[in-house]
Amino acid sequence: MGLTSRSLLYTVAFAAVLCVGLMVWVWPRLSGKGPLPVLGRLGSILLTQLSIMGAVLLAVNANVGFFGTWNQLLGRVDKAPVNITEINTDGPRAKVDESANGLIQPTDGENVESFPGYPKGPEDKVGAIRSVRVLGKRSQAVNPAYVYLPPQYFQKQYERTRFPVMVAVSGYPGGRASVARNLRVPLNAARLLQEKQMSPTVIVMLAPTIASPRDTECVDVPDGPQAETFFTKDLPEALRSAYRVGDHASSWGVLGYSSGGTCALQLAMRAPDVYPVAASLSGDFHIKNDIATGNLFGSGEKAEERKREHDLMWRLENKPVPRVSLLVATSRKGEKNYEATESFVAAAREKNLHVAEMVLPEGSHGFKTWQREIGPAMAWMSKQLTFPQDVQDRPKKH
Repeated sequence: MGLTSRSLLYTVAFAAVLCVGLMVWVWPRLSGKGPLPVLGRLGSILLTQLSIMGAVLLAVNANVGFFGTWNQLLGRVDKAPVNITEINTDGPRAKVDESANGLIQPTDGENVESFPGYPKGPEDKVGAIRSVRVLGKRSQAVNPAYVYLPPQYFQKQYERTRFPVMVAVSGYPGGRASVARNLRVPLNAARLLQEKQMSPTVIVMLAPTIASPRDTECVDVPDGPQAETFFTKDLPEALRSAYRVGDHASSWGVLGYSSGGTCALQLAMRAPDVYPVAASLSGDFHIKNDIATGNLFGSGEKAEERKREHDLMWRLENKPVPRVSLLVATSRKGEKNYEATESFVAAAREKNLHVAEMVLPEGSHGFKTWQREIGPAMAWMSKQLTFPQDVQDRPKKH
């Protein structure tokens, strides 16, 4: 039985109930004096506690996915290189006009020295990591973020160059620190640049929610937080107003893990003229209400329509195929979204949607798996993005 299987959980839970019942039944018989009754009572308590804790831990792991397989629990992790399979590789990229309505507000700085393992040195050698707040004019949201600037951003020969952008979105709960430190995006960027597997790219790291602690799932909630507006309008405009980044969507991509991966797919499929490239690590293909999200779709006649619009399988079947490139990552064992991912890839292949797939033999819904996937995902995305042309008649920006 698999570590996250319901059959194992139900078996251990039944064993726990059985142990409690047996302890109640045998306890009077162990009430005597002497070493044997005492050992019997201690053994009964220990066995009961272990069975109950085992059931609780299995339930938590099945829900959260700390360990996806027995091998991961025992520390036997596959370290083989991760391969990406391209399914459909053609399809044009979307473009958008330049806009500069937005604001990036610096906060008390965290530079590369604040990130353990990141190489230290001058900015034109190792790049920089800025701590900022993104102020959304349309959504009225304020979202803290880290902005990674590659070394080339500070070099003389690139002083009039705009750079591609990767928007890296955390899961929920999480945030910019999870992307920067746990997912190790800056470290991977530095390594991939050194190995020439990625073009110099500006990377912004932030959370998918704009109304913490509520999980807004990159959705424009009726009469509520406008998360999709923040990501598709406010964030691109804010970054363009503050940094030398690409004017056209062909140089913009979005990636994320867990809820951030769901967000990345939603943004690309729903707004391909903003993010024509997306990568999802363990993301879902639809959005539903839960205790963390609250009601995302409102009420009334249009509630079901709004919910359906965020079902990517439905969109593939009923909407024009968007001009996007997608990467989806999953694991055959230990990841709940494997079957849904395979179904989406099959539908994408049939619709000639440009999609690539990364499948590990086994993994989990956790950072040990995502840390293996993020480097190849970033390298793949860099190949999809267009490196912008030199800046033409624009003020020099920091």
